[in-house]
Amino acid sequence: MHNKKTLVLGASTKPGRYALMAAERLLQKGHTIELLGKNIGNVGGVDIKTNTDEIEKDIDTVTVYLSEPNQQEYEDFLLKMKPKRVIFNPGAENLDLEAKLEAQGTEVIEACTLVMLGTGQY
Repeated sequence: MHNKKTLVLGASTKPGRYALMAAERLLQKGHTIELLGKNIGNVGGVDIKTNTDEIEKDIDTVTVYLSEPNQQEYEDFLLKMKPKRVIFNPGAENLDLEAKLEAQGTEVIEACTLVMLGTGQY
């Protein structure tokens, strides 16, 4: 399996949150993860960071768990990072940002990371 270093944008430690489930499943599948959220915490031994400056830049995939209005503060960060792909999970779709990412060569997918992991499409 190819380890796709993944940034979970909108990371949370709250039970029932899809971002938490995705972070745990990514770790179970052997992927290296970075977590970025509003509140500090820890998921599977990985600290949630609250500042984009703390995130490593060699990210393969970003999986987004923030609504469009809550993505605005991270738009420049994502564009400068130039990840290979960005997954916009249900409820996180953002046509404007998706177009900007695609224009710079980033693969954009509107899908559920959990489903992708479960079906071997990740």
